[in-house]
Amino acid sequence: MKNISKKRLRLDIAGVVQGVGFRPFVYQLSLKHSLSGYVLNSGEGVVIEVEGLNSSIESFLEELKEKHPPLARIDRIELQTLELQNTQEFSIVRSNNTDVTTMLSPDISMCQDCRDEMQDPTNRRYKYPFINCTNCGPRYSIVKELPYDRKNTSMQEFEMCLECQKEYGEPTDRRFHAQPISCFHCGPALNFSIEEFVSYINDGKILALKGLGGFHIVCDATNDQAVQELRKHKNRPTKPFAVMFKDIEAIKNVAYLSEKDEELILSKERPIVIVRKKENSSLSSLIAPYIDRVGVFLPYTPLHELILEKLEHPIVATSANLGDEPIITDEEELYKKLPFLYKALSHNREIVNACDDSVVCSIEEKQMVLRDARGFTPQSFHQKHTSAKKILALGGHQKSTITLAFENHMILSPHIGDLNSLEAFEYFLRTLDTFKRLYNFEPDIIVCDKHPHYETSKWAKSYIAEHKDVELLEVQHHYAHALACMAEYNLEDEALAFCFDGTGYGDDATLWGGEVLRVSPSEYKRLYHLQQLSLLGGEKAVKEPKRVALSLLFESFTKEEILKMEHEVVNSFSKEEIENYHLMHTKQLNSPKSSSIGRLFDAIYVFGANLNDLSYEGESGLIVEKCAQEHKSDASYPYRINNEIIEFKEMVVEILNEKEKALIASKFINTLKNIIVEIALKHPELPVILSGGVFQNKTLLEKTIAAFEKNNIRYYFQSKTAINDGGISLGQAYYALHMAKER
Repeated sequence: MKNISKKRLRLDIAGVVQGVGFRPFVYQLSLKHSLSGYVLNSGEGVVIEVEGLNSSIESFLEELKEKHPPLARIDRIELQTLELQNTQEFSIVRSNNTDVTTMLSPDISMCQDCRDEMQDPTNRRYKYPFINCTNCGPRYSIVKELPYDRKNTSMQEFEMCLECQKEYGEPTDRRFHAQPISCFHCGPALNFSIEEFVSYINDGKILALKGLGGFHIVCDATNDQAVQELRKHKNRPTKPFAVMFKDIEAIKNVAYLSEKDEELILSKERPIVIVRKKENSSLSSLIAPYIDRVGVFLPYTPLHELILEKLEHPIVATSANLGDEPIITDEEELYKKLPFLYKALSHNREIVNACDDSVVCSIEEKQMVLRDARGFTPQSFHQKHTSAKKILALGGHQKSTITLAFENHMILSPHIGDLNSLEAFEYFLRTLDTFKRLYNFEPDIIVCDKHPHYETSKWAKSYIAEHKDVELLEVQHHYAHALACMAEYNLEDEALAFCFDGTGYGDDATLWGGEVLRVSPSEYKRLYHLQQLSLLGGEKAVKEPKRVALSLLFESFTKEEILKMEHEVVNSFSKEEIENYHLMHTKQLNSPKSSSIGRLFDAIYVFGANLNDLSYEGESGLIVEKCAQEHKSDASYPYRINNEIIEFKEMVVEILNEKEKALIASKFINTLKNIIVEIALKHPELPVILSGGVFQNKTLLEKTIAAFEKNNIRYYFQSKTAINDGGISLGQAYYALHMAKER
């Protein structure tokens, strides 16, 4: 017999449910199933009350979970049965002012519906550079406070015209409560024409362009002179530039794309995707010199798209900033810091929160995140356990991010950057203030790295000194890498973690970076590590990798043996230099010890006949990877695992005697893969975690994964969060959550 009894339910929904078209979806769903009641945004997410036939409510609940808008994410639904009120209509009501815990959506690239309207001559938003709807457009970059309502964004100062008001207030319209809604009559305006801007690019000028989260510096990506000028002005000798293209076909003309590459390029997040470039393409050879990769992306705002459709060539689109400083969002600051710019195409919608472009690449059929920013962050993670404490994790020093954890949520901030300048640290503090304001958040626990000289660690200790009731936790850097991966996959059992990167403060006060740890969410043990080498001259060794190669020789041979060698690495130093460096090595004078795989890559770069200094982080790894791709080999070098130390002397001896230097890179990567697999097979009971900046090396990661699958080894690597130091804060927060739970 058909169920004709009625009931009334209250639904409290948490997740990404504001600013994503969720309320109009609920409204139309209620009409479809003849339900009465209401829906509203609350500080916690969305509240729904529905009344109607039991069978209709059951169908409503099923579709709510399975057919919600594409940008929405439901983390939790709490149901409560209420007394019938015999209401007749369903309505959308104004937001409640309650404590804010709802998840904020990132900025999202223009959707196809808006694109079609923008290109339709009969549409009132034809060629409108700020077109958007509930399925796309700015969010994080314009929000001042939550809930995400227009009055809490930088769109507040633009009063809607009657036509926009009508769309904004119509529940069946795609722009119902689209907070940045506007048109030519009532919205932001450009400071000069797109046609003029395009003519400047064609003339070889270097310009600025206001995007969602900051300004880009742009120029013709096929113009050698323009690119060279940009390199000179930015003091950026070789670090690659990202390139924006009109469409996917234009990218295919200059790069080889896998199916996954193409999927990432076309995704709604529109990140920069690192792909393999074609030789002799139309791109300037100065875009990404000495490496075989290039960062490509498509227009993600209507303004970008309107510009690219008028250009015959792709454009360099790199963050407008000075080295070690954050992306610029203000036009006055832009001209002050970058006076070489010819002109800036700007507009009068304020960027409230800066946000850089995300950078990703494909690993087989998965995504790997290199920079977690626009389109992906703020990123929220729903946790199994509820925390009564509010946790603030500050990350590390490079590729800085912060993570907030409270109740069942962890919220990862966009990429902040390296904290090597006062301006960068001020940006870190502004981001921290933004998240504290958005979520009415004051921490009970602060988590930082163990490195005593990191600016984040110093800030944490200073804060604790003034707030005696706040607890401080310090988490070792490489353990935090492993925990970041565990947090992404909600792992709680023990695992074997390979944490390979450039540097991190170890428990013995040396610099770690080639660590194999047995980990759980609450503790870890160091099982194996790379044999230590000395960084001759400290930080100078990172820029001058010849010093690292010489240090490897000091670890493997006597000074007298080295002085007798006829090898280009040895010949690149004078006898006096070798004597002095050896004294530094033996006396440990400004030569900190390091077990870093990242520094080992520096040495391999040098042994492969690359004696030049490095101009950006990771350059040696990219050049080694290019060489490994060009000169492939299945061979590898010998090594020893002596107790817990991975010894490299035998490898160094063979490298010095290598007849085909072009094979060194490939054989070295194979050797690393063999080390990882051998150790993993010693611990068959543990799943494996791969984390740390070294695993940004696509060749190493793919070869390791292939070997794992051949040997039936269960493994994890981060896919939604940065595998490098950008994930450190997430790992720190995961640790604090479990510590708080266990008390």
